[in-house]
Amino acid sequence: MQAIKEIIEKAWDDRSLLSEKSTLDAIEAVVAQLDKGILRVAEPTEDGWIVNDWVKKAVILYFPTQKMETIEVGPFEYHDKIPLKRDYAAQGVRVVPNAVARYGAFLERGVVMMPSYVNIGAYVGSGTMVDTWATVGSCAQIGKDVHLSGGVGIGGVLEPVQAAPVIIEDGCFIGSRCIVVEGVRLEKEVVLGANVVLTMSTKIIDVSGPEPIEYRGVVPARSVVIPGTIAKEFPAGTFQVPCALIIGKRKPSTKSQEHFVLVCQELAQPLTIHEIAYIKSKSIPIPSIGERIGKPCTKSESANDNTPRIKMYDSWFGAGRKKR
Repeated sequence: MQAIKEIIEKAWDDRSLLSEKSTLDAIEAVVAQLDKGILRVAEPTEDGWIVNDWVKKAVILYFPTQKMETIEVGPFEYHDKIPLKRDYAAQGVRVVPNAVARYGAFLERGVVMMPSYVNIGAYVGSGTMVDTWATVGSCAQIGKDVHLSGGVGIGGVLEPVQAAPVIIEDGCFIGSRCIVVEGVRLEKEVVLGANVVLTMSTKIIDVSGPEPIEYRGVVPARSVVIPGTIAKEFPAGTFQVPCALIIGKRKPSTKSQEHFVLVCQELAQPLTIHEIAYIKSKSIPIPSIGERIGKPCTKSESANDNTPRIKMYDSWFGAGRKKR
C-alpha cells in the first residue's frame, strides 16, 4: 500500500505521469478498494477521525484518466466517465429503482437506498437508510444505522484534499431536507429536525442549559437540533440570520420508536415483544363475534370485543404474563 501511496503522491505533483501504466494501475487499485470498503477517505481512530488525503487525491486523479461513455440501464441512458456500482444482491444491499451509486462508493451490507444518490469515495455503514432524493456527496462518511430522510443533502468535500469530509457517525437521524456540508461532523446518535442547515460557519448553540454554549463544525453526541435564527448587525440594521439550536439530548426511547417505524415499513426485523405482536396481528385475522357464534354482528360489537385478540396474545406469550 505504501508503494501505491507514493505513486499517487508523485502523480499529484506531476500530472504528466498520468500517461504511465503504473500510475493508472495505482489509481484504479485505490478506487477498487474504496468500492469494496477496504480503503476509506476518512476513518475513526482512538484519537478521533483522520483524513487519508492521498486517497482523495487518487479519486480526483481518477476523473481525467477515464473516458466518457454511454451507460444504459434498462430504458435509461447516462453519459459519464464513472461507471455505476453493480452486483447489489451479492453485497446484501437493497436498491430501489432510480437509486444510483457510483463505482468507488462503498455500501455496507444492510444498506437501503430508496431513489437516491451516493457519489464516488463515499462510505455508507450497515443498517443505514438513504431515503428518497437524499444525496451523499463524494467522500462523505456515513456511519451505521443512520437515517437520511427524504431530500437530505450531505456534502462530500472532495477538495481541498486536506479538508475533512462530512462525517455522520453511528445512529444519527437526519430529518427531511436537512443540509450538512463543508466537513461538518455529527457525533453519535445526533437528531437533526427538518430543514436544519449546517456549514462550518453555522453557529450551533446549545440552549438547553442556563447559559448558551456555542459550537461550530461539530454537533455533540445525542444532541437534538432544530433550525433557529440569531440577530446580527449589518450596515443596514439588525437582521436575523440562520443558526442551529440544540434543545436537549436524545431520549433512550427515540431509537426504539424509530426501529418500530422501520418494522411497520417492513424494513427491519421485529425485536421486542410489542413489535412481534404487531407483525403477527397483521398476518392473523381476528374473528368477529358473529363468526364465533355463527351469526352476523354489528360493527360496534366487533370493534368493542377484545377477547379474541387477548386470547391470541396469550397463545404467543403465555396466559400467565404479568398484567400492567
